[in-house]
Amino acid sequence: MRLTRRNFIGTGIATAALLHAPAVIGQSKPKVVVIGGGAGGATAARYLAKDSGGALDVVLVEANPLYTTCFFSNLYIGGFQEFESLQHGYDKIVAGGVTVINDLATAVDRTAKTVTLAGGQTLNYDRLILSPGIDFKEGSVPGWSLDAAEKMPHAYKAGPQTQLLKKMVEEMPQGGVFAMIAPPNPYRCPPGPYERVSMVAHVLKQKNPKAKILVLDPKDKYSKQALFEEGWLKHYDGMIEWIGPEFGGGAVEVRPDTMEVVVEGTAQKVDVCNVIPGQVAGKIAQIAGVTDDKGWAPVHPDSMKAKADANVYVLGDSSAQGDMPKSAFSANSQAKVAAMSVRGELLASKVFPAKYSNTCWSLIAPDDGVKVGASYQPTPEKIASVESFISQTGEDAALRKATYEESLGWYAGITSDIFG
Repeated sequence: MRLTRRNFIGTGIATAALLHAPAVIGQSKPKVVVIGGGAGGATAARYLAKDSGGALDVVLVEANPLYTTCFFSNLYIGGFQEFESLQHGYDKIVAGGVTVINDLATAVDRTAKTVTLAGGQTLNYDRLILSPGIDFKEGSVPGWSLDAAEKMPHAYKAGPQTQLLKKMVEEMPQGGVFAMIAPPNPYRCPPGPYERVSMVAHVLKQKNPKAKILVLDPKDKYSKQALFEEGWLKHYDGMIEWIGPEFGGGAVEVRPDTMEVVVEGTAQKVDVCNVIPGQVAGKIAQIAGVTDDKGWAPVHPDSMKAKADANVYVLGDSSAQGDMPKSAFSANSQAKVAAMSVRGELLASKVFPAKYSNTCWSLIAPDDGVKVGASYQPTPEKIASVESFISQTGEDAALRKATYEESLGWYAGITSDIFG
């Protein structure tokens, strides 16, 4: 089925009609606190309020009054989207019955079932949903830290960093060098770094055609590799050089003060360096004590409930769940399963078997879009892929254009589903 805004939202509405639960009268409402207002958290909060018919007290904690989507931010770098189109507020979620608090969650007491905010407020909960996205693994790229992000931006949490990277690319000297330090697995949005390379190449092809792009990668292979390589050869021949671990891509040091990258002991001057570090679950998941020694939060595949605590759920990028990639589509899909499970526990509403899905679109050049995706079901061990698809090399221009247009419809649909 081709996804459009109408049928994407329509699926959610039909599900909501099946799952609607009446309000509980004569007793205080069960309390659900959701931390993180992105694709996972905002979806979970909105569906909990909507489908419970007001029977739950739902609080969404998000530090930013405007949420900037990381998904589609590469298209802003490439000049295909305005920055404002990535930003979404919470007015409709509030209108739907959710209390939104713009503050930072700093502590979780799982014994007392409380969340403490930076402003000093303490929130009680019956169920806690964590969807804080990612944080960066300290020391994963020698020479780089968050203090260096103004010189070598990561732009992997969308916002000012995204704007900074775009500005740097556009102001590169003629014939200059753009370097990307790609992240090790697992990380947010597997095709994301390579779509970004494509978008940077698109800008440079117009403004700076003799510029070069180096991709220094610790991985032997990456998502949609054949599709990106085909597209780079077709649209940006000679501009992009991918250097895998065999040739030093996995042993890179950076020197932000001198704008150098060091590969196997050899320093090279660059003009722009996009460092995408190794990643772990968002900090509050670590503070809550639900992460493992790899930095991610293991969850039960049939509900997204944290294995460390039956009263806590972890969604999206922070979760260790199995085969699903860390993507907005995945987080949105997982949020609906978690919301259904929470309502089943707190309101005794019907819980249907969990099903999950994901699609990741990437733009390589104008009207040259590709995609990969799958359907998933829980097994005792993990969320497992049961059926998958991917764009093929050699597809005609009309199909690639249709794939790109499909992604535009998906973005409109999913942001409406998330934020109302």
